[in-house]
Amino acid sequence: MNRFWLIIVVICIGILCLGLIVSGPWGLCCSKEGPKKVINTPERIVSLAPNLTEILFCLGLGDKVVAVSSDSDYPAKAAQKIKVGSFWQPNTEVIITSKPDLVVGLWFDQQRTVADALRRLGYEVLTLKVENLDEMIQAIQSIGDAANCRKRAGQLVDKIKKQIKQLSGVSCKRPKVLWVIQAEPLRVAGRKTFVNELIELAGGQNAIGPTIDRYPSLNSEAILSCGAEIIIQSAMTSAAIETQQESAEKFWSRFPHLPAVKNKRIYVVNPDTILRLGPRIPQGIKLITEKLHPENYQQE
Repeated sequence: MNRFWLIIVVICIGILCLGLIVSGPWGLCCSKEGPKKVINTPERIVSLAPNLTEILFCLGLGDKVVAVSSDSDYPAKAAQKIKVGSFWQPNTEVIITSKPDLVVGLWFDQQRTVADALRRLGYEVLTLKVENLDEMIQAIQSIGDAANCRKRAGQLVDKIKKQIKQLSGVSCKRPKVLWVIQAEPLRVAGRKTFVNELIELAGGQNAIGPTIDRYPSLNSEAILSCGAEIIIQSAMTSAAIETQQESAEKFWSRFPHLPAVKNKRIYVVNPDTILRLGPRIPQGIKLITEKLHPENYQQE
């Protein structure tokens, strides 16, 4: 009988040792909650949009970004990276050639098609919907999770929220703002856009009432009836702002009775800090505030 139990003990010890050898690191990681998941930190990241590129660099991941979209020009080091096609037409072959272990893109048809193709090939892809300020904040946190830098992501989110809170003072007078996305044919930002959020945070109100389209086109009658006190027009590029300002003033001169035209409050602004939902949004809000309430900045 003693020999029988001795044999059983030896067998059990052998099974236990074999289990430790086969399981490897998992044998050392087991707990009541189960095995701990090993978090892989991406070392080669591809960005498919300029605002995502800015987020990655702000999180201290610039050295790990190996390729970006052709319109990723900020910060300066981003412009030196390999280009993987435009924002609207990412090049799958170039992305693959970059050997990424994480691709970060946006949630719209052209980029989702590329993302699906990459996933089928086994690549890790993070697809983000960034169409308003809340989604921008969530995108920063999601990138922090995917790139294993949650602490830095949390710090960046807190910084942006604090800056926006400091800038978004409620003014007694909230001028009507017409935000022009495109001049000919005329298309403006409606109330269901993040541009509308920026206008309100800067102490203004959208001159356009509720519309079906997010970026509706306007006819002459609608322009005159909106009563815009300020017109802000996004520059087509960050270059030659003065030339674009002259063109805008010439275009709006056909509406001399519009308050914004009568009082010469037409502004062409650099779109980078405003139309890119990224870490520089607080700068964009300040820029808009300066146009809406210049009296608050006269002594600066």
